[in-house]
Amino acid sequence: MTDVKLGLKENWKQFTLLVIVNAFVGGMVGLERSILPEIAEKEFGLAVKTAILSFIVVFGITKALTNYVTGALANKYGRKKLLIWGWIMAIPVPIILMYAQNWNWIIAANIFLGINQGLAWSSTVVMKIDLVGEKDRGFAMGLNEFAGYLAVAIVAFITGWVASEYGLRPYPFYIGIALTALGLLFSIFLIKDTVHHLSAETAKSTVPLLKNVFWETTWKNKNLGSVSQAGLINNLNDGMVWGIFPLLLASKNFTIEQIGAITAIYPGVWGIGQLFTGKMADLYAKKKLLFYGMLLQAIALFLFYYASTLWSYGILAAILGWGTAMVYPTFLASIAENTHPTDRAKSIGIFRLWRDLGYAFGAILTGIVADLFNINTSILLIGGLTLISALVIQFRMELK
Repeated sequence: MTDVKLGLKENWKQFTLLVIVNAFVGGMVGLERSILPEIAEKEFGLAVKTAILSFIVVFGITKALTNYVTGALANKYGRKKLLIWGWIMAIPVPIILMYAQNWNWIIAANIFLGINQGLAWSSTVVMKIDLVGEKDRGFAMGLNEFAGYLAVAIVAFITGWVASEYGLRPYPFYIGIALTALGLLFSIFLIKDTVHHLSAETAKSTVPLLKNVFWETTWKNKNLGSVSQAGLINNLNDGMVWGIFPLLLASKNFTIEQIGAITAIYPGVWGIGQLFTGKMADLYAKKKLLFYGMLLQAIALFLFYYASTLWSYGILAAILGWGTAMVYPTFLASIAENTHPTDRAKSIGIFRLWRDLGYAFGAILTGIVADLFNINTSILLIGGLTLISALVIQFRMELK
């Protein structure tokens, strides 16, 4: 215990391994990012947007609930065990996606994927925060989310290209088998638990314990509540981008390879941008980063209404990605800053519960509006909600 040191430099080997593992986790989401809506229409004949987006609803709810469970159980069972179980839950995903006979199979795959993401991504987040201590939390979260979302972008692009060359199934999903095998092997044989680092920080922390972790993280605490609502709205618009954009671009007669490229720009900028914005969260007021990040997302979404060319969609996808990059590591750094180490895993789990429920809310809301009106109307609605979220941060959150 006396030999345990906190810090990024002091724990760089384990930290690097966790970054690599989180890239594998992100890659699992990238499997579906550019081609699943296309599979829904072409192979299963789904035309109603709410039906097509059902896989995101199931994924979001499952991941959100698993996030909550992971946060609640992390101190009791240890982070590493939950990480390993996350990868075990990933094993069926690529196999089901390759051989699905109807849309219910796809729904089942996304239940497993949601559990995988909730257990594995949450565990790597909490373990990295345990390792680095107070000084480099923003940078640590930037590296974590960079790895995860850059992998989403890379795999989304690869699957789009493979699908354009060899068909929608099964070849694009072979990469999922490799990612699952690597993630599981790394987690079992190379990753070490961080329980001793948690104990070392707990002994020194002066942050007061929360009286009711769930309600204070959800809304009662001005800083934690502001972060939680913004996380929900951020993933609400991400759920819309995930499900609606491939359909919007297909309606504009872009090829599946072009759709894969555009849908990869958004998480690509989001991922790479966090190398910079994560460090910014350590240097500048987190409130300002959150406000301007959400505002930039809203502006980009409003401008999508006027886009028509490949270049215009690509530029706006990049702007949306940068806005998301500004807030994503800052969310997690803000939660860590405002919680005692003993409360942190549970508080992060609760934040991630609300944040990832945004996927479900976004898919349901945009699907209904797209079916009743059109896709552009749903994008404008989500842009409006994102603007309101930015204003909540501006007027409710305390400057830190």
